[in-house]
Amino acid sequence: MNIYKIPFVSALFLTACVTINIYFPAAAAEQVADEIIQDIQKTEPQANPSQSLVIPDSDISTWQLSVYRQLDQVISVFISSAHAQANLSVDSADIRRLTASMRSRFSELKPFYQQGAIGIKSDGLLTLKGKVPLKDRNKVNKLIASENADRIKLYQAIAKENGHPEWFAQIKTTFAARWVKNAQSGWWYQLSNGSWKQK
Repeated sequence: MNIYKIPFVSALFLTACVTINIYFPAAAAEQVADEIIQDIQKTEPQANPSQSLVIPDSDISTWQLSVYRQLDQVISVFISSAHAQANLSVDSADIRRLTASMRSRFSELKPFYQQGAIGIKSDGLLTLKGKVPLKDRNKVNKLIASENADRIKLYQAIAKENGHPEWFAQIKTTFAARWVKNAQSGWWYQLSNGSWKQK
């Protein structure tokens, strides 16, 4: 077997994968969702894990090491290329207005998250989950309604800004997972089977 075919075949495989991912840039959507959510909640961004190929710590031959290095270079080139072509634009007046609205609302929502009065549903929208004193119930319901409306408008605005209104459902699904990922300790979220879990 010709060892030089290995990187070439791998490159062809990676090219096919990258082409599929560029249609809806899932990784870019997750990164954008994290940045927006962390900005709204004022948390520190998480570091990106290294995407470099890890060479096993074992006794390998020189040609195997060469193949690993070539494959690592090919992967790096294709990942960089995919990232360059798969960025999501989130710089529009509508997106800035919506995120500012959500940021200002977060300080009012946060105590209710912490008390378990509200939870994040499996679709990423908020719902009344726990008991709320009668005096606060109207306020909490209004906060939830306003937040959910802004979340839907935000996903639509991101899809529109990127020229793909049909991406709305995928953006909404991506954000749903990232709201849970960025939830603080003690907050409640709903699993896909409908049950609730505390972070």
